[in-house]
Amino acid sequence: MRSAYIEELGPSDIIRHGELPEPRPGPTDVLVDVEIAAVNHVDTFVRSGAWRTPVPFPFVVGRDLVGTVAATGPGVPDFADGDRVWCLSMGHAGRQGVAAERAVVPADRLYHLPEGVDAVDAAAMAHPGATAYLALFTHGRMRPGETVVVIGAAGNVGSAAVTLAVNAGARVIAVAAARDTEYCRSLGADVVIDYRTPDVHRRIRDTVPAGADLYIDAAGRNDLEDSLEVLTSRGRLVLLAGMNTRAVLPVGALYLADRSIVGFAISKATITELAEAAGHVGRLVAAGKLRPRQRELLPLSAAATAHRDLESGNGAGRRFLLQVRPD
Repeated sequence: MRSAYIEELGPSDIIRHGELPEPRPGPTDVLVDVEIAAVNHVDTFVRSGAWRTPVPFPFVVGRDLVGTVAATGPGVPDFADGDRVWCLSMGHAGRQGVAAERAVVPADRLYHLPEGVDAVDAAAMAHPGATAYLALFTHGRMRPGETVVVIGAAGNVGSAAVTLAVNAGARVIAVAAARDTEYCRSLGADVVIDYRTPDVHRRIRDTVPAGADLYIDAAGRNDLEDSLEVLTSRGRLVLLAGMNTRAVLPVGALYLADRSIVGFAISKATITELAEAAGHVGRLVAAGKLRPRQRELLPLSAAATAHRDLESGNGAGRRFLLQVRPD
């Protein structure tokens, strides 16, 4: 089968496009004919070795797919041949990736694609949407009526966080580039602040004098000294990006106001958490409320190009998708 794969860790140009043996499903696995595979920043971390995780060589890259069930193991009652499905947690922890004509997916990591959902939109929103869900609800414990600050609100994860928070009844203060003001407003943000504004955090405090309940830093700036002061008593700050940042922790501002900081990586999410996130994201995509701002569909042979563009910054605001099986 045609695959995008690596035989060692390294830069984007080590990704090869060629034939690999077709995988075989185990008793609790599902064999999927892959239609679309997404390309995420975390895929570049796995490929380069920046994030250490078991990688069996030859290793197919990519973690998110949309496709059709081709076969199931005998212990899989919930899927049948021809079912439209999606997945968002392959390509790490010893599991092969999905940028290939066929992929084997454990049944508990596979979900039915909601009826009528565009395959490209679903693949594009799987990772950022699920990450935003986990940040807001699983780790951020967001409730309706709360005020949420989203840093990097026009990015893939940030814009998903704005959308999910608004749809869950939150007031959102979005921090993004000035050129993205109208886009953030179109997502439902109540207030949009240019991140280049001098003393951005003072502007946030002026906007919400009582303090924000939840602070999501999707840009990975992680300036804890200023961001903690934005929070109300028992406010929560969620860290999910900026792997190499080194923040200064103002201890007094943290414990004297009962504030909390939590970090998470979607790759550590449990099966139950992933299923909850996928269900929520799938419903919003099906309802037309969650969609990528800009998507770029590439052939499977362009996997290395997509990785290179992501790492160079050329992918800002875009979602790269690999069309494994052309229409």
